[in-house]
Amino acid sequence: MKENKNKKNPSYAKWGYIFVASFFVVYFLFTFIPQVLTIYDSFFDYTDIVGTLETEVSFAGLKNYKMLFSRNIRGDIEILRCLGNTIIIWLIGVIPQMSFGLLIALIFTSSKLRLKGTGFFKTVFYMPNLIMAAAFASLILALFGTIGPFHTLFVEKGWIAQTFDFISDKTWARILIAFMNFLMWFGNTTILLMAGIQGIDNSVFESAKIDGASSVHVLWDITLPLLKPIAVYVFITSMIGGLQMFDVAEVLTGKAKNNSTRTIVMLINDYLKVGNYGHAGAVSVVLFIITAILSLIIFRSINRKGESMS
Repeated sequence: MKENKNKKNPSYAKWGYIFVASFFVVYFLFTFIPQVLTIYDSFFDYTDIVGTLETEVSFAGLKNYKMLFSRNIRGDIEILRCLGNTIIIWLIGVIPQMSFGLLIALIFTSSKLRLKGTGFFKTVFYMPNLIMAAAFASLILALFGTIGPFHTLFVEKGWIAQTFDFISDKTWARILIAFMNFLMWFGNTTILLMAGIQGIDNSVFESAKIDGASSVHVLWDITLPLLKPIAVYVFITSMIGGLQMFDVAEVLTGKAKNNSTRTIVMLINDYLKVGNYGHAGAVSVVLFIITAILSLIIFRSINRKGESMS
């Protein structure tokens, strides 16, 4: 009888562990180990031996970290300048990204408008996210380059001089990079916010209408507070992606050597090109710490605002 019961009720728990184990194996091999090695490399100095192709490795302690926060020949701290460039470009792109994303999400989920074809528009909004960032940057470079159509048009209109270069200009270069990031991630942000709004129980909105609440009150007192968890997730993931900004800025302004668009990951890449794994590892560790601190600050500040409002 016991054998028959075991056959009728087989245990599938082991298959769950097997499927979960695959994720941990991949994570351990391709994420955890590289992270540990990066931290390890940050405490060593990699020096090329003159006249050979070999590299001499020696323990440096905190030397690499001290170097990052030392002033260079130009008198500035390079890692702080790159971090400042990264944050500025991210903010220029994320503010319209969140604003327009929320606006479009509210329009397409409005019970009054009841727009049709939302599935089609979701696909259209998300399509730029499927384009490779390098290809997108190459397109913008061709459009706004010194021989591009926009440069020619602006020169003919007399808005800019013939010698003006969008890519080398500090303000325009940052705007173009932020604009590309906005186009690429706008659809993803919109879809997530739409999902968050649609996840709110309709009975809450119906109760508000019965009580005579206006659309503005429903938005500020119901929709936005209940949408806060999704909005916080979108904002923090956007910040993490923004701090890791590389491909768009590298393709668009890498050859122009525009220091106003040099991001912190571009700094890491420059160290890796010359085989300076110690400095690259130190910058990576600092970037990880900064990302963790900013994420915690944003998460706690938004939660405090929500608690004070309640």
